[in-house]
Amino acid sequence: MNIVLLGPPGAGKGTVAALLKKELGVPHISTGDIFRENIKGGTELGRKVETILASGALVPDEVTIEMVKDRLAKDDTASGYILDGFPRTIGQAEALDAMDTIDCVLNFVLSSEEIIKRLSGRRLCKSTGRIYHIVSNPPKVEGIDDETGEPLIQRDDDKPEAIKHRLEVYEAQTAPLIDYYRKKGNLIDVDSSPSPETIVKAIMKEIKC
Repeated sequence: MNIVLLGPPGAGKGTVAALLKKELGVPHISTGDIFRENIKGGTELGRKVETILASGALVPDEVTIEMVKDRLAKDDTASGYILDGFPRTIGQAEALDAMDTIDCVLNFVLSSEEIIKRLSGRRLCKSTGRIYHIVSNPPKVEGIDDETGEPLIQRDDDKPEAIKHRLEVYEAQTAPLIDYYRKKGNLIDVDSSPSPETIVKAIMKEIKC
């Protein structure tokens, strides 16, 4: 089963995808994670996209499309996959259509106010990637990682100014994908305000692809 996740940043797509991966037995492919791995590794791609991601803007289509094409060609996608962060534009969606058949598109729905609250409260341990939230999942000691004792940081793209910009970019360039897939008849709206576990249960009842 090939699934695409749509929705604004902070709607919980990554968390839900990790749970769906276990339920469906298919890989979770996050373009954001691949970009960050390249940045950490100091690759040519990483250097190219580092400043773009920090500002909340989108990476050029040709770079992202080639990266996703290579990833979908790997053996572990034979039984399907969950795409998180791609496509983000109509051009990317058309390129994906040329690569493969998408069975379900899950559209995560959440208010802008809740998104800003969620993202601006996130804190990250840089060395391990472990994520906390100052309200819903705080560390045992404020500002300190539970495992390594390192100081936690706030990613540049989780600061309120960058979040607002990311939402503007989403509305302008990515939201049209909702209409694109709705017309294809494979879009399912998902209320992403409940707990991730509740969301996954609802999705499993909905998907009949």
